[in-house]
Amino acid sequence: MNPMDTVRLLPWNSPEGKPCYLLGGTGTGYVSRLADRVEAEHMDAAAEFIEEAGDILAGRCWTPGEIHLLAVELTAHLARVHRVSESRGVRLLQLAGGLAEDAEAAGSVPGAALKGAAQGSRAR
Repeated sequence: MNPMDTVRLLPWNSPEGKPCYLLGGTGTGYVSRLADRVEAEHMDAAAEFIEEAGDILAGRCWTPGEIHLLAVELTAHLARVHRVSESRGVRLLQLAGGLAEDAEAAGSVPGAALKGAAQGSRAR
């Protein structure tokens, strides 16, 4: 697969609130490494907050304001984790497409089945 065929959704928005993308590259450059680090931080923060939310809910003595704040925080973490999963899913599809292209170029067809399976799961 040609590195210029890759597109990566980055885990941050532009100042105008629009999604940011990294076009091309091998995934080893500065912006890719920074995005990897930010994604890992988002995933770690969400995991920690899941535990905290569980503790809060287990206490069974909250005010409506506390539940509202909990819902706001959970929504923010869920949005970040969703963005990470969307970005990683697209990269997996690109990888599957690259594997299929490599297999087809080598005269082997199994990669095409992988590409089809990956696209089928994306369509659901």
